[in-house]
Amino acid sequence: MELMLVPPPWLEQLLSTTFFTMCKTHINTPRNECNMYCLDCKDHSFCFYCKQSWHKDHQVIQIRRSSYHNVVRVSEIQKALDVSGVQTYVINSARVLFLNERPQNQPKTNNVVGSGKTNSHFCEICRRNLLDPFRFCSLGCKLVGTKNNGNGGSFVLSTKKEEEIGRMHEGMGRRLASKEELREGKHKQVYQSTSSNSNLRASLEHVCSNSRRRKGVPHRAPLGP
Repeated sequence: MELMLVPPPWLEQLLSTTFFTMCKTHINTPRNECNMYCLDCKDHSFCFYCKQSWHKDHQVIQIRRSSYHNVVRVSEIQKALDVSGVQTYVINSARVLFLNERPQNQPKTNNVVGSGKTNSHFCEICRRNLLDPFRFCSLGCKLVGTKNNGNGGSFVLSTKKEEEIGRMHEGMGRRLASKEELREGKHKQVYQSTSSNSNLRASLEHVCSNSRRRKGVPHRAPLGP
């Protein structure tokens, strides 16, 4: 196996880790489920409070649940791992991928979807039907493919791939900054418009008040001789 195809040492540990148990250290606090994993420590799952206490400056990813299976957001895992070839899904407006192979109700060799429609996309390892032309249904299946004489491809991020991810996040930052500036500009326009309207209203009230005010007490003309 070529050196570039060797998976990172923490990947197998991540895929075999148990998540969503109660943290024994913070058992009496809310949000204490163990759904975090540290790519630097590579030991076990932990909760939100553990992250704040012992993994604050580490590379941590959060594991989420979809249909009782563990998923991770692509935006988090792709910073440390080349996930090309793995089927992704959009869940709660975020693109995710599954960590491990999921049990199937249909036979693994079945690639028929719906009534008479044939799906030509399926996982090379577990034969699960895929929505798009990907090679694997999960990180676990890609790992198996990589171990099989490197057939699954590399997990190692190339310099070009890292630069693409960096540019992507930089572009997202610029778009967020532009939206913030536009929002602030709208607030200023509303404030200026409101201030002008208030000044105009005050001037009109002042004019109306003066027009209603009596100019003075009338005096009767003096009687003639």
